[in-house]
Amino acid sequence: MADDLLQLATEFENRKLSHMSTSDRVAASREAKSLILSINEIYKKTKDADLMDVMKRLTEKKKKIEKRLKGNPLT
Repeated sequence: MADDLLQLATEFENRKLSHMSTSDRVAASREAKSLILSINEIYKKTKDADLMDVMKRLTEKKKKIEKRLKGNPLT
């Protein structure tokens, strides 16, 4: 289960964000949220620092996607 989630997270991290439509960005943001929450459930039980690092990287990528969706810079 955790290996599958980490594989999905790696694929998501390596995905290109350029030339995405708005609906693609919304779908990507929802996918990131789902991955983060799933990994968090496992993290609560194991307290594995590697899982925390993965969640942080996914959160950064999710923020970039959402910043582009909102159309205004986050300052």
